[in-house]
Amino acid sequence: MASGNAIRGSRVGAGPMGEAERGESAPRLRISFWCSNGHETQPSFASDAQVPDVWDCPRCGFPAGQDRENPPDPPRTEPYKTHLAYVRERRSDADGEAILAEALAKLRGEI
Repeated sequence: MASGNAIRGSRVGAGPMGEAERGESAPRLRISFWCSNGHETQPSFASDAQVPDVWDCPRCGFPAGQDRENPPDPPRTEPYKTHLAYVRERRSDADGEAILAEALAKLRGEI
């Protein structure tokens, strides 16, 4: 016995798909961008939209520009720093010795 809903799998208000139902699409233009690895990306923009100077390359993630011969430089990546490296940037060895001496004095009950 087949019981079910004829509109199973569709959402409320769904209708036929097509340009007549959705209206006319905006005129588009494709702009080429090149990254420093030589990848070309061609996103499409509305003809009246402002085209950005830089676009992210979907293949490598580097910034891409419109000049094929002179693409933007890849971002400089900083090496991973440990918590201790950040502390050493803020404090000198003398500061560290003073803080350690104070903490040890508190633990010993001298303060």
